[in-house]
Parts: sequence; structure tokens; C-alpha cells
Amino acid sequence: MTYTSSPGPCGPPNRSPGASGPCEPEPCTAGPFLPLHTALVLLTAIVIGLIVAVLTFLSGTSAAGAALAGLLSTGAGIPVLRTLIG
Repeated sequence: MTYTSSPGPCGPPNRSPGASGPCEPEPCTAGPFLPLHTALVLLTAIVIGLIVAVLTFLSGTSAAGAALAGLLSTGAGIPVLRTLIG
């Protein structure tokens, strides 16, 4: 019994089900997982959020309130940093 399928990541399809040999992975040709701009914006927003959270906690607010303030400042900073860092 023979079958035909589309070429897979290892080249042309096998003609018989039992003839599958070792498959060598091809080198990745896609771009990076995160572009440099996105990584820089997210990292900067996280650092700002941590600073806000620590300062809020040191001012006498509970840990939950400080974490919420840090998360909110991180989320609010992302669109601003995206436009500033270009």
C-alpha cells in the first residue's frame, strides 16, 4: 500500500509507512521569538513596575496593594514606552 502526503519538515514524503528513517531537523529560518524593541519595552515596564511596587510597599501599604500598584503601572507603562522607545 502506498500513499502520498505533503512534504514534511524532513523533505519529501515517504512512499511506504514503514520506510521512515531518522529525521534531521532543519535549521530555523524564522526570526527571533521576540523582537528587540518588544523585549526592551517589556523589560523596562517590568523594572518600572517592580520599583513602583517596592516603593508602594515601603510607604506602608499592604503587600497585595503594592503588588496591584506594580501590576497596574507595568500595564500602563507598556503603551507609553512603546511610543517613547522607537
